Amino acid sequence: MTLSVWLTFLMASLLVSLSPGAGAINTMNSGINNGIKSAFPTILGLQLGYGIQILSVAIGIGAILASSTTMFSFIKWMGVAYLVWLGVQKWRLSGSLGHINSRDSTKIKQFWQSAFVNLTNPKATVFLVALFPQFLSNNSTSSYTLQLFIMSGTLLAVDIIIMLCYAALASQLKQFINSTSRMKIMNRAFGSFFIISALMLAAYKKN
Repeated sequence: MTLSVWLTFLMASLLVSLSPGAGAINTMNSGINNGIKSAFPTILGLQLGYGIQILSVAIGIGAILASSTTMFSFIKWMGVAYLVWLGVQKWRLSGSLGHINSRDSTKIKQFWQSAFVNLTNPKATVFLVALFPQFLSNNSTSSYTLQLFIMSGTLLAVDIIIMLCYAALASQLKQFINSTSRMKIMNRAFGSFFIISALMLAAYKKN
C-alpha cells in the first residue's frame, strides 16, 4: 500500500468516524454522565464491536451478510430493538444527579453495551465490504494480509481518537447540568437520539 493510497484511506476513515451515529451518541452519553476518563470502557467496547465487524469482512463473512437479505434483516432489527431499548431506558431515568456514579454506570456494563451497539449495526459491515476492495491492490508489494492489517489498524485508531473527542466535547456540557430538571432533559434528549438512530437504521436498505 503506497503512502498516497493510505492517506486517501485515512481521509475516508475520518469521514466515517466523524459521521454521527449510534456509537457517537453512546460515547457522548457516557462522556456527559461520567466524564472523559470514564468514557474509556464505552470507547473500547465500540472498538471491540467494530473490530469484529472488520475481521468478519476480512475473512469473508461480511460479504455473506451483505448478500443475504435474511441475515442482514435479522441483525438490523436486533440493532433497532436494542437502540430503542436504550432510548426508553434513558427516558425513564429520574434525572437525579446522583445517578452519575451509580451501579447502573459500571464499566463492564458500559463496555458490553457499546460493543453490542456496533455489533448490531449491519450498515457498518456493508460499508466495509464496499470500502475495502477500493483500497486493496493485487499489484502492491505488500501482501493482502498486511494491507488488511494496516487498514484495520487505521480504522480503529481513527475511531478511538474521534470518539475521545466526542467524549471530551460532551464532558464539557456537564458543568451546565446543575439541577435534576436539566439532567432529566438531557437524559430524554439522549434517549431521543438513540430512538432516532434506531429509526434511521430501520429505514436503511441495502443497494
